[in-house]
Amino acid sequence: MKLSEVKSQLKTIGEVRFKLPNGSYVPQHFHVTEIGAVSKHFIDCGGKVRQDNAINFQLWEANDYDHRIAPTKFLDIINLSENILELTDGEIEVEYQANTIGKYGLDFDGKDFVLTNTYTDCLAKDNCGIPMEKVKTSLASLTPAAESCTPGGGCC
Repeated sequence: MKLSEVKSQLKTIGEVRFKLPNGSYVPQHFHVTEIGAVSKHFIDCGGKVRQDNAINFQLWEANDYDHRIAPTKFLDIINLSENILELTDGEIEVEYQANTIGKYGLDFDGKDFVLTNTYTDCLAKDNCGIPMEKVKTSLASLTPAAESCTPGGGCC
C-alpha cells in the first residue's frame, strides 16, 4: 500500500485500527512513534547491487489505555513527515512489537488497515544454485499411456 492510499483511506474512516495477520488487532491505545524514509542499499548473493526504498510507520503501545489516535491526527502526522522528510509516494512497511520487532506490509480491507506478513527470498536464484521448484502434477490428470502411445512411437 502506498502512502497516498493510506492518506486517502484516513479521510474515509471514523477510527484507525490495525489488524494483525492472525486476525487480532493492535490495541486501540497504540501510538505512531515514527514515520520515516527507509533506504536499503545491499548486494544480493548473486553479486548484484540493489536498493529498496520504503516509508516506515512504527506502532507502539504503552500503558495509557485511554489513548486513541484519530484519523485526522494520523493524517497530520503523515503530512508533517512528508513535508519535513520530503517523502515520496512509496510503499509502506509497518514495524510493530511482537516476540521481536515485526516488519509487515500494509493493506486495507475497506474498514481496517491490515498488517500483512513479509517474507525473505533469494533475489538471485539463477546465480546461486537454487534448484527451480518442480511443477507438481497429479498422476490422475495425465493421459494414460494406452491412449496416447501408438505402436512404434517409442513412448513405452
